[in-house]
Amino acid sequence: MADKDVEQTDARGYASGPWWADLGTWGAVALIVFGGLAAAWVFLRLPGTPDEPASGYYGASKVIAIGLVTVGCALLSRRRTRAAAAIKETNERERA
Repeated sequence: MADKDVEQTDARGYASGPWWADLGTWGAVALIVFGGLAAAWVFLRLPGTPDEPASGYYGASKVIAIGLVTVGCALLSRRRTRAAAAIKETNERERA
């Protein structure tokens, strides 16, 4: 059997991608809010905060950053899709 005939599948049974890849816009907004709440939790030194507040802020900032990048990518993708649809519609009108 040739290599091209063999289907390559993931042995784990699921897609190998980051956990935030399929969040979408509202999931990203939820991440941003959750990161803000985590930062406020550390700021107020509520139970469960680390001894060193910098590590708590670091974790919260990572969650916020992932949310911001994800929401930015989702909105940019939506904008590109709408622009492509508008260009296609304009081209169809010009042909008619």
